[in-house]
Amino acid sequence: MLDVEAIHTYYGDSHVLHGVSLRVAPGEAVALLGRNGAGKTTAIRSIVGFTPPRAGRVVFEGRAIERWPSYRIARSGLALVPQGRRIFAPLSVRENLLLGARAPGWTLERVFALFPRLREREQQSGGTLSGGEQQMLAIGRALLTNSRLILLDEPSEGLAPLIVREIGRILLALKAERLSLLLVEQNYHLALRVADRVYVMNKGQIVYEGTPAGLEVDEEVKRRYLGVA
Repeated sequence: MLDVEAIHTYYGDSHVLHGVSLRVAPGEAVALLGRNGAGKTTAIRSIVGFTPPRAGRVVFEGRAIERWPSYRIARSGLALVPQGRRIFAPLSVRENLLLGARAPGWTLERVFALFPRLREREQQSGGTLSGGEQQMLAIGRALLTNSRLILLDEPSEGLAPLIVREIGRILLALKAERLSLLLVEQNYHLALRVADRVYVMNKGQIVYEGTPAGLEVDEEVKRRYLGVA
């Protein structure tokens, strides 16, 4: 579904991504792990068109999209749950959800069934929600675009452990529906709980590709690149 082929991305003269390649198959959940500053968010920004790569290719469902504007990439069937949620604080929960809604598939009722708290707060402004509720709102908003691939950038960031477990449950439910997911995370345990395959980044390069089970037993990669004992 998604093939990122040897991309090089810059911020001005700063060379951030050095030949990054990764792939996501239909119905697959893939995790991209790494410490702060490893280049994970830049990889996401390169895929969705916010910071286009200067070299390499991004191929989504057989079409090269690395030169497309971000709005066209979004319309092609690829959705982003951005780092920091980025909801519209003055708008109600319902208004936030319906902003990018496209048929067919996910509906408001399906999102409310997945996130009962959002139904309870349907008329509240987004800015009055807790951090966990805002994350649910950001995921629900992406689902209503009815995209075929969802990119999630640090969905557990800043959330309490109980809410992180709830986000994990939600991601597993989406995976069970065969929705394709690319999950950027620093939470090692959440990522391995959800992912079918794992990539690890360091200094703008992929330094590991494998399964969650393979990463679990690779003590050198965990210690050196993830700080996991």
